[in-house]
Amino acid sequence: MLASALCVAAATPGLAQQAAAPADSAPTQNSVNTAAMSNPPREGFWGRVNPFARKKWVHRQLDPITGQLVELNEVNAKNAKDIKDVDARAQAGISKAQSAADQANQTASAAGQQAAQAGTVAGQANGKVGQLTTTVNGLDQYSQVKALSIGFRAGQPVLSADARQQLDDLATSITTHQGYLLEMEAYAPGSGSVGIQNSAKLADVVKRYLVTEHNIPVYRLHAVALGNAHPAGSGDEKPTHASHVELRLMENTLAARDASSPRLDASRTGAERP
Repeated sequence: MLASALCVAAATPGLAQQAAAPADSAPTQNSVNTAAMSNPPREGFWGRVNPFARKKWVHRQLDPITGQLVELNEVNAKNAKDIKDVDARAQAGISKAQSAADQANQTASAAGQQAAQAGTVAGQANGKVGQLTTTVNGLDQYSQVKALSIGFRAGQPVLSADARQQLDDLATSITTHQGYLLEMEAYAPGSGSVGIQNSAKLADVVKRYLVTEHNIPVYRLHAVALGNAHPAGSGDEKPTHASHVELRLMENTLAARDASSPRLDASRTGAERP
């Protein structure tokens, strides 16, 4: 047995040196493994391998490496798990960002549509305001369509046959107009209140005839008794000595425009018929 131990010690100088080294200067495990792998000891007499001692020796040499491999596998598994977690979080963040971007696009598209609708409504409102302004401005705008003078004999507030014919023709022409008014200015000789009363009687005769004979609405008749005053705009400042009533057929310009449109369309339709 002693001889065998001496042979083993002689065959493995590294082990003998390790055994002879003091405890406080013992090399680390890595340096021992590196030295053992670079100078593998031989067992047996004169380098011959001892098959009974080889398995233990192999296990002794592989145990540190096996531990390192197991630790490396654990580190690799942990890194793979961390990478998978990071990738999952990244994918979740990308999906959330894409969803937010899609929602923002939808919101922007809806806002654009609403803005376009608001612009359309605003344009329609402006058009209606313009139409309303035109309508309001045209409510009190009248243009003269026809004028005539009804004469009377002095001191006789009675319509002559010629005066009736004139009023009949006027009433017939009124049916073709919309939004019309009849303005009357009555004149009669006489100063002061006498002339005014006489001219008022002439205006009443004309209005009574148009209402009773032609069903002209009273609200369309506007008369004023001017006595012996001279008609305005004539340039003559002398008092009048003739009894007469000046009539003017006035038509609202807005009503005339609206009434002319259907007639124009009808004429076009008739022209297009075979």
